[in-house]
Amino acid sequence: MTAAKSLSPPSNETRAKLRRRLLPFVFLLYITSYLDRANVAFAKMPMSADLGFSEAVFGFGAGIFFIGYMLFGIPGAMLIERSSASRWIARMLIAWGCCTVFCGLVKTPMQFNICRFVLGCAEAGFFPGVIVYFSHWFAKKERARAMAGFIIGIPVALALGAPFSALILRLHWLGLPGWRWVFILQGVAPVILGVITFFYLTDHPRQAKWLTEQEREQIAAELEQETREKDAVETITPWQALRMRAVLTLAVALCLANLGGYAFILWLPTIIRNKSTLSVGMATACSALPFATGLFSVRLAARSSDRTGERRLHAAVPLLLMAGFFTMSTVPGQPFALVLVWLCLTGAAGYAWPPPFWVLPTTALTKSAAAASIGLINVIGNLGGFIGPAVVGRLLSLQYSYTVAIVFLSVSFLLAGVLILTTRSPRRLRSNG
Repeated sequence: MTAAKSLSPPSNETRAKLRRRLLPFVFLLYITSYLDRANVAFAKMPMSADLGFSEAVFGFGAGIFFIGYMLFGIPGAMLIERSSASRWIARMLIAWGCCTVFCGLVKTPMQFNICRFVLGCAEAGFFPGVIVYFSHWFAKKERARAMAGFIIGIPVALALGAPFSALILRLHWLGLPGWRWVFILQGVAPVILGVITFFYLTDHPRQAKWLTEQEREQIAAELEQETREKDAVETITPWQALRMRAVLTLAVALCLANLGGYAFILWLPTIIRNKSTLSVGMATACSALPFATGLFSVRLAARSSDRTGERRLHAAVPLLLMAGFFTMSTVPGQPFALVLVWLCLTGAAGYAWPPPFWVLPTTALTKSAAAASIGLINVIGNLGGFIGPAVVGRLLSLQYSYTVAIVFLSVSFLLAGVLILTTRSPRRLRSNG
């Protein structure tokens, strides 16, 4: 312990080396993860027409992904904390890639539901696992920027996935329509990346042969010092963490944010199509614009959050802005260009809140407690990913207008932001947990 304290902190060059080695690759993995869960939005219109799916059938099938996701969220995060992160992440990649390919072969609503459910099971541990994995490498003062380098994969996946999927929709290889090839081609990539992950990712700093011995010891010592500081304040077990008011509040807030967020993603091409005279392919490609705006907001929000050390406002304010911007897109009589501006602003705000949000449960808890709380927050939070699409699909099938659906989703963003504002600060969490 004395030797560890005598080590100087990692240099800026060492921290930059960490970012260069880990973030681009994990960023690429998250692009494939998010694209494989969201590509159903790009395939929605031709798939529903081809298979005769109603809005309710599509909404339920798209959302059931999150039921499977819920079941394996906590086990996945705990496995990565207590076992080999690289091996478990690799297995998840290969599993969800195969599931995505199978989604391209479905013919009935039941087959669609099964494939989406199993896909959710396969992806469940990846996101919370990566958050835990980052805590093995990055000090808390850098974690929001590290998370931004990871979470920016969401808007990138959607911004690139929209025009890419629009091109694939034109294919008709082997007698299969283009929407099937959207799933098949986008399911092959994670299988290949899963094999690479076995050899590329390193579980802990002291195992990293791509660092010098001094760099390994400096990084490990810094992280161990943070762990000792947390333990000195209060040791919180995983089970205690799961019962903390702040953890449960964050979980409900994430549920509401995801309720609106995933429905926004899944119906965005359809909303654009209904608000314009664009073709299906052009509406799908145009849906990239709101996601592209998130490329800028996610990095700006993360840098600001790390610079100030403030997390709650950085997570809550963008959600409140989402509620306002999305609602403004429903004002009647607007030209399509103005509607698209409101949707782009909604997209920008929608990718600003996750980096500071996910730092909140890692700043106050011990490693095992943080892993459990992240898993619980992710599990409960992603229930919103099922509720939102299912409710929106039901509303539209009952002939309610898109305006009603959008206002419903906007209220969920509003409530999520308010709940985050009510959470206690990390210092109070540690003393009162």
